[in-house]
Parts: sequence; C-alpha cells; structure tokens
Amino acid sequence: MSAKKLVIVESPAKARTISGYLGADYQVEASVGHIRDLPQPSALPEKLKHSAYKKFAVNVDDGFQPYYVVNPDKKKTVAGLRKDLAQADELYLATDEDREGEAIAWHLLEVLKPKVPVKRMVFHEITKEAIARALENTRDIDTALVQAQETRRILDRLYGYEVSPILWRKVARHLSAGRVQSVATRLVVERERERIAFVPASYFDLNAIFSVEGQDFNARALEMDGVRFAVGRDFDDRGQLKRNATVMDQQLWEKLAQALTEKPTCQVTSVESKPYTRRPAPPFTTSTLQQEAGRKLRMSSRQTMAVAQYLYENGYITYMRTDSTALSSQAVSAARRQAKDLYGADSIPEKPRIYAKKAKGAQEAHEAIRPAGDNFRTPSQVKEALSDQQAALYELIWKRTLASQMNDARGTTDTVRVNVQLVLEGETREVVFTASGTVITFRGFLAAYEEGKDKSRYANADSSTALPKLSEGQTLAVTSVDREKAEHVTSPPPRYTEASLVKTLEEKGVGRPSTYASTIGVIIERGYVRRAGQALVPSWQAFSVVRLLEEKLASLVDYDFTATMEGDLDQIAAGERDGKELLTHFYFGGGSNGDFWERGLKDTVEGLGEIDARALNSIEVQPGVNVRIGRYGPYLEDAEGKRASVPEDLAPDELNAEKVKELFTISADTGRELGKDPENGNLILVKNGRYGPYFTEVLPEDAPKSTKPRTASLFKNMSIESVDLGDALKLLSLPRVVGKDPESNTEITAQNGRYGPYLKKGSDSRSLENEDQIFSITLEQALAIYAQPKTRRGRTAKPPLKELGTDPNSGKPVVIKDGRFGPYITDGTTNVTVPRASTVEEIEADQAYTLLAEKRAKGPVKKRGTRKTTKKTTAKKSTKKRTSAKKTTAKTTKKTATKK
Repeated sequence: MSAKKLVIVESPAKARTISGYLGADYQVEASVGHIRDLPQPSALPEKLKHSAYKKFAVNVDDGFQPYYVVNPDKKKTVAGLRKDLAQADELYLATDEDREGEAIAWHLLEVLKPKVPVKRMVFHEITKEAIARALENTRDIDTALVQAQETRRILDRLYGYEVSPILWRKVARHLSAGRVQSVATRLVVERERERIAFVPASYFDLNAIFSVEGQDFNARALEMDGVRFAVGRDFDDRGQLKRNATVMDQQLWEKLAQALTEKPTCQVTSVESKPYTRRPAPPFTTSTLQQEAGRKLRMSSRQTMAVAQYLYENGYITYMRTDSTALSSQAVSAARRQAKDLYGADSIPEKPRIYAKKAKGAQEAHEAIRPAGDNFRTPSQVKEALSDQQAALYELIWKRTLASQMNDARGTTDTVRVNVQLVLEGETREVVFTASGTVITFRGFLAAYEEGKDKSRYANADSSTALPKLSEGQTLAVTSVDREKAEHVTSPPPRYTEASLVKTLEEKGVGRPSTYASTIGVIIERGYVRRAGQALVPSWQAFSVVRLLEEKLASLVDYDFTATMEGDLDQIAAGERDGKELLTHFYFGGGSNGDFWERGLKDTVEGLGEIDARALNSIEVQPGVNVRIGRYGPYLEDAEGKRASVPEDLAPDELNAEKVKELFTISADTGRELGKDPENGNLILVKNGRYGPYFTEVLPEDAPKSTKPRTASLFKNMSIESVDLGDALKLLSLPRVVGKDPESNTEITAQNGRYGPYLKKGSDSRSLENEDQIFSITLEQALAIYAQPKTRRGRTAKPPLKELGTDPNSGKPVVIKDGRFGPYITDGTTNVTVPRASTVEEIEADQAYTLLAEKRAKGPVKKRGTRKTTKKTTAKKSTKKRTSAKKTTAKTTKKTATKK
C-alpha cells in the first residue's frame, strides 16, 4: 500500500465532508474531539495519588504542571490514528482555527509523536476552494493559543475544585461553582431580587382620536399646564416618581375624558418632519447568532450551536465560533451579487460595507458566520438536504449576511403637537397631545431581513402609521376617547431569556461567546435556573449559592474581575503574557490588582472562617417568615416553627404575603379541608408532603392504632389549589378492580404508584400509559397488555421517542428512549440522560454522539463499597479474651508495618 497524507480533524462529519474535496492521496480521520484531558483526581495512577497532583491533577508547586491522560474511550481512536500515521508520509492537523482546536492539534502531536513532517492546516469554511487554499497556506502550531487554552482549563479546575466543596458542605451536595457559570447565575438571581423588591405603580394614559378633513389619527396626552404626565419610565422600582410629573389617576382621567367630549378648541402648534435612516445589523457572531435564533426561532443556545456545528461540518456555513463581524472579499462579492440579483441594483450601496468588531478581545482572524463558499446557496437550494431546524437556521444566516451588504432603509418620522383648551371645574387648562409616526419610503435591507428585539420594559410610543398632512395653526376636532387601554401598571424588570443573558454576558466581557451555550446548559442542569417559557427563573438554592459567593468570595463573582481575567487570557493568546504568571497570581497571590490578587484563591478559601449554613440557607420573604433550603427542597418556616412546602414551579418573586398565607393554610401539618367522606364521616384533607401533594383522611380519636388513614397522591394534571372532595374520594377509592383473569382467576387491579399508573395481577405488574387509564381501562384492554411480552420492571416495550442515526464511534444505531427517570440517549450499550437544558425535539444527532462519547470517556460508574460485616456469635466472650485479641492484632499490624 502506498504512503498517504494523513489529515486529522475533530468530528466524523467534518472528516466525511473534507474527504470529498481531497484526492485519493489523502486519508481523513477524526479524533472525535479532545483525545486527552485532566483526569479526575480519583482516576490518577496510584503513584500520583499522594503526590502534588493529588488535588487537581495539576502540580501547583511546580509551575502548574498538568497531568494529562488519554480518555478511556479514545484509546481505540488513538491506536487507529497511530496505525494510520505509520503508513503516512505527511501529517496535516486540520482541527478548528481557535484556541480549543489549536489545543486538540497540540495534544495529537504530543500523543502520536509523528516522525513525518507535520503541517497545521486551518480553514473557516468547508468548501472545495477553502480546502485548496488551506493546503497551500499551512503553518506551525500556535503555542500562544495552546497556552491560553491550557491556562483557561487549569484556572477552571482550580476554581471549581476549591469552591465547589464549600457549596457541598454549606448548601447541598452535587453543586458546582465555575468562573463563568457562577457569574451567569448571579445575574439571573440579581434580576429576581429586583423583581421581588419591585413595587408597582399605577397611572392612566389619555389617548384621543383627532380628525382633520375626514382623516383620523391617535394622539396621547403629553402634558397639562406645562407639566408632563407620568409614564412607566418615570417611576423607579419602588413605585416612586423619579422626576417632576403629574400622575394621572382615574378621577383626573374621567374629568379630562368628559371635557374632551364638549367640543374643545384643538389647534396644531407644531409639525416636525425628520429623515429616518436605519442601518442593517452586521453579520452574525457566535453571540448574536445565539440571541437571534432564540428570539426568532425559539432555539436554546445549546441547540443553536449544535445545529450550527452540523451546518459548518457539512459545508453549509463558515465556522460558528467567532467574535468577528468581518467578511472576506469573496463573501462580500457573493452577498452583493446575490442581493442585486434578488432585490435589484438599487438595493446595494456603491461601496461594500466594512464592519469592525466592537467587543473586547475579538478574534479578528475569523470571519463572521455566513453561508459557505464563494457563491452562496439560497435557502430553497439547500432545503431538501436539511431538517426543518437546520434549514431555518441556514436561512437566518443567509438573510443576515445579504442584508449586511444592502442599503439603509430610509423614510421620514413626523411628530405633531396639538394644543387643546379644556375646562375642568370652571378653570381652563391647557393640555398638549402628541403623535408621531414613521413611514418607510425605501425598504433597503429590510426587504431581506429585520433584526429581532428583546422584550422591552417600556412600550415604544412610535408607530409606523403615517400621519395626515398637517400644518401649524390648523384646527382639529376630537372624535372620541380611547377607553380600552387607559389604565397602566408599571412592570418589573423582565427576566433574562437565553438571548438577553448571552447579550449581557458579552457586554460585560464575561466568558467567551463560544462557551455561553454550555454555561447556560450547566446552570440549568445543576438546578440553579429553570426555563419558564423563554424566561430563566432562578431556584431558591441559587439564592443561597450566590449569597455565599457574594459574602465570602466576592471577587469570584465580580463582573469586572471576571472580565479582566478574560482579558488576561486574551493577552496570553496574543503572546503578550505568560500563563504560569497568571495562574500563580490567581492561586497563590502576589499580584497588585486588588485584595484578591494579593492573597490568591488558596489563602482566600482557607481564611473563610466559620459559615453559618442555617443562616446562609434562609431567605426572608416576609417579616418573620423565611424560605429555607432543605434536603427535599425549599420550604417556609415562621417564627413559631410552623412549616410549609414551596412548590417547585413557584417563581421566587411570586412568593408574596398572600401566597405565603395560602401555603401555610395547606401545609403538611394542617392541610386544606375538602369535606367529609359521606360513607364514614371522616374529614378529608389535601396536603403538601415531602414527595408532593396528596389526599388523606383524618381518623377518629377512638380508631384502633393499627388502622392507618387512606392516602393518595394527586395526579399530575391536578393542582392543590383547585381539587375538591370529589377528586379526593375518587383517588382514595383506589386500587380499582378491573376484573379477573379468566385463565388464572386472579384479580386484576389498576392503581397509582411511585413510578406512575400500573396494573397488578398477583405479583405481575404492568405500566399504564397515563393516569386516566386507571379509571377507564377495561378488562379486555388489560388482558391485551398482559398478553404482550414483559420487559424490565414490568414495563411493556415502547417505541423510541426519536431515531438519530448511526454513532460514528461505536457504529451502533442511536435513539432516544423514555426511561424511568426521563428520556435518555442510547446506542444499546452506553446510556446518557437527555440534558435538562434540552428537550427531545432539540437534540440533534451530532450532539447525541458527543454526549455518548463524553459518557464513555468517564468510564463505568464506580459502585460504592459495601461494609464488611461479621456474624455475631450468641456466646459472650470474656473481656480478657477480647483484650488479648486486640493486643494480638496490634502486634501483627506493627510487624507487618515494619516489614513493609
């Protein structure tokens, strides 16, 4: 076999696409991501478990030397790459052109130790032209980029392994702290604190319909006697006015509305017309793509990046991890050419638009995210080859790219002021109304694309409706008053969505946009944050975590501190700073940028002193009432020790005085009375318990002690506030007898259990699909279920929720199944739970393959050791014998130790 040139990329999909552009002389293989990493300290070789590497797998005393190991699931991959390399005469490392990709290339070089020439091959799109250019312009590995990635990895290891154990001891097990994730959690918690402290204010808004020469327009009352009427932005979060204004209440509104019906004098006092110009948004960066996909396509950040990666690896778009808004000359030409063909010659400016990145630390070596190639494919040309999600994201990128090279939208904005003389209680008052409207006369880039907006706290008064032709001094007539939208209540600060959180993180310079998807995924998976529609709602546990970090480790969640550290990493990537110096100052101190840098992480953590866990996990929500974080979730506790569970789906800002009173009313101690059972006269209650809401009965005082009260968990579609006595009696009557098996004459019952509804026949149980079946299933249907083959834990086989194709690593079909603890991804051998941050519909094939690969890399879960027990003998041994035995054991131990 003749020698070949070996090309190594990260993913199998990328390998397949590239191999189609290279000739038979090239062999393209995939490393499937990183081949090695820092191991868990417990996985270190025995000789290192008691060395300087034992705590972090990093020797902090010797220049922060990391100890890398090849991931267990990559040993076969590495062996295959070594075999391929032995038959090659040249090695091309073609991993992604960023810090992570550079590090993967370096690790491959360190592990494979090639004896043939090595070339670093980089490209930002996978097209035939780009691959050809990359082959002609190879380079060496950029050691500065590698050092920046390694420094970041070690920083995150030091941060997580020093701070996370504090959370385990003082808040709850299985929590984690991270350099970016903790700051992101703090942002969400701070916003919720603002919402909790928010005091609404109400005001009225007067809108009148004016008419001139048969044309009507709507105008808003702006001021009275020279003093402005208050609108939402005039109030602070405490409901107080921030500036001098008149708050229009209902009484004043009624008087003004009545006066407007008495044919007052209305005169135009000013008409102003200004040219309107709107520029197109720049091409997508990683951050703006995540924001816009969230707004327009309702995609999570993680989902957006997974779909974008598929598009990149299959040659549809350029590299999706970039901070740059720049376009290559070929891309500019392609965008201008296509815009001209589709929207006309007047849609593009005379000169190409040039965009400069404004964010800190922009990696200008990358292009913006755009359609791949020197000639862009239209969405209709790629639609058949892509899924609906992939096609939608490609179309979004294509539209944004074309629009970025098109002309401004142009028009006019007209503003008119109308003076109205109103008589109130015998006095003449001067009320000024105003109206404005923008009319687009040339759509320009809007013909292709319009950027979305995050939810605004304050309504925009401008409209796109044209005003009638008006002139100063012109007399108008009032035709009516708009009574439908008169009263307003100020809104609290809107919760973060994934899009707005990504935007804020980027604005503050926290983290890298390429990591935001995984950061948001982590804080959701850890239970710090949950999704409520598009909004991100923090848990009470997140309040405790953030409080601990703010009070004891303030620098680690300080926005400026975190952004400065990101700038330091950028300096390392540019070759302007040494990574070991940064790590030394961060961990041991000795720096001069503030108290933390002088002390360092090690001394700061060791000098924390006592932390009152009970105080830390108590958040006062009403005077004398605290939310406490317990083993089974948050609960309320008042000054007398009375407790009540807090529902998981109740947002912190909804826990007001009224809700607190309601929860105590239906607490686990007292419950809510539903009525009496007509058959036995026992009182029926609904309560909130450790495992959720349930019905129970109160037995009479003279009932035998052996008699236990009946209980029944509420169905999933029931709420503790709305259930009645009928619901309770129905569920307390379970189990329901469905009938008897004609063959065995065994009774079949339908009942509700810990793991859901099921049928029971003797010791044989089978799961039901839903709770309603408990009361509706017939004997015939039950027998049909028992006629099917039984699977593990009595469940009947279910079809997969989603099929994802063949895993390139294991060669086995990958599907998503519904398991006992929720949906999970499996190839038949390896199972991994669908991340809480994603839904079944969101999971794409490549994301599933990556999750399975990561699970394999961790290896099998170690079982907890069982305690050795010895059987107790019935005969009592004398004290003397026991003492003698102890002495013998001690001597034996001492001899053994001496020999060793």
